[in-house]
This record gives sequence, structure tokens and C-alpha cells, in this order.
Amino acid sequence: MTHPELPLPSQHYVTLDSGITLHYLTEGPEDSTLPPVIWLHGSGPGASGFSNFKGNYPQFAASGIRNLVLDLPGFGRSDKPDTGRYDLAFFIDCLKGFIDKLGLDKCVLLGNSLGGAIALGLTLACPERVASLILMAPGGVEERETYFQMPGIVRMVELYNSGPMGVEQMRQVMSLQLYDASQLTDDILIERAAVAVTQPANLFSTMMVPNMTARLGEIRVPILGFWGTNDLFNPPSGMFRILDNAPNARFIMLNRCGHWVQVEHQSLFNRSCIDFLLQG
Repeated sequence: MTHPELPLPSQHYVTLDSGITLHYLTEGPEDSTLPPVIWLHGSGPGASGFSNFKGNYPQFAASGIRNLVLDLPGFGRSDKPDTGRYDLAFFIDCLKGFIDKLGLDKCVLLGNSLGGAIALGLTLACPERVASLILMAPGGVEERETYFQMPGIVRMVELYNSGPMGVEQMRQVMSLQLYDASQLTDDILIERAAVAVTQPANLFSTMMVPNMTARLGEIRVPILGFWGTNDLFNPPSGMFRILDNAPNARFIMLNRCGHWVQVEHQSLFNRSCIDFLLQG
């Protein structure tokens, strides 16, 4: 299902061996000598690669980096199966299938929240496919109960369970993602509300992400991470789970920043990531 009615750009589709079709955007030179960056968004209702990263990947492309901005299954313009489980293993399998179908060798995985957990999980499963990681408040480093006590997730679940999420309900959720809610544009709210009504109930009810802290020491690739001290969705202390265990990690922690560092501190994020990637 391609969802032509959604207010999102449409570019490329690839069908995995499982039959699931994924949508993705590309920008940047295909012949770049640098590993391509795969952008992995978070799990909030209505999320898509474009809505999460529209202010970031064009700058990476302008620096000579190839970008693949993926809509995860259940999100954006990608397929949204209404049966089965949306657990971490499912997302990892889909990401690996995507990398295989595109014939990529090594790639950079850049992930926010759920996308960060998927990036960690794929790196643990297939370390030979990953050149480096860029993580923004990644999931998968706490127990599930810890996340569901966070005020942003509590409010998101309340609103999601109360019925279809329109623009105003989306505004209530998204305002909690940002330290300064004035940065929240109407375009993002409209984009996400349009996607949210297409998402199946089992997407969120079956979404299970294990705590991978005990295995982080296995990850040897360079990690650049970001976390906001005002994050209401993923506890900022998660940063130390990675720093204390992964041997090649560095993090930038920012005050006056919530769950969306790539939006709230866009210039700093873009510049820091591009420097990290160009220096190899």
C-alpha cells in the first residue's frame, strides 16, 4: 500500500523476501566513497523518516554523503501489517532485508529512540555490516517498565488509547518531545496525524524492545551519541549505559533539549555528525 493521500514525499519502494514493502527517500551522491547513512526514525504515532529528519539529511547530502531515509514498517508510506508482532527482532529482520536488497556493504546506522534501538540490535546481530553508529536518545538500554514510567510515554499512551489522533491530539504528544514547543511546526503535526490514522492497533500493542545493556560491550564500531537533559521519553541516564559499556563511544549531552535533538539543535547536530562521518 503506497498511501498516495499522505502529505509526504514519495520516492522509492523495495519489497523484502517476507513480502513487506518499505518506502525510502534518497539524497546524496550514489558514488560517494563514504558509507551510506541509513536514517531510522522513532516510534511515536504518525512518525516517518521525512517528518523526523527533513532538516538534517539534505545537509549531509550537501557534504557528499549518500542518505537512505527509511520509513520503518508500520510507519510513513511503508507497509503496515495488521497481524504479527512489531518487536525488535521484526524490525532488525526488516532492516537487514532492506540492506541486502539494496546491495549495501557497510553502512552507517543513524537512529532516534526506537530507531536507535534497531541500530544497536542490527549491529549486535550483523556487526560486519555496520561502519559506525549515530544515536539520538536510543531505546533498548532500559527495562520496558522504566520507559513506560516516563511522563512523555505515559501521556502518549493515554492519548493513543483515547481514540483517533487528530492534529490537536498530536500537538499534545509532540509538545512533550521538545523543550521549546514553539519549534513544533503545523506541517509536522499534519504529516504525523495523517499517518497515525493508517497505523494498525497491533503496532504499539506488540512493540517490545529488550534491554541490550549487557551486550553493549560487543559493539566495537565508533558511536557518536546525543541526549537532551530534558528528555521526557527516554531517561538521559541511558547515555551512561552506552558510555560505560561500548568501548568506542562519545556522547554530546545538551541542556534545554528534549527527545528530538536533531530538530531542537539542528545546526549543532548536523555539523557534529558530518564532521564525525568525514573524519571516518
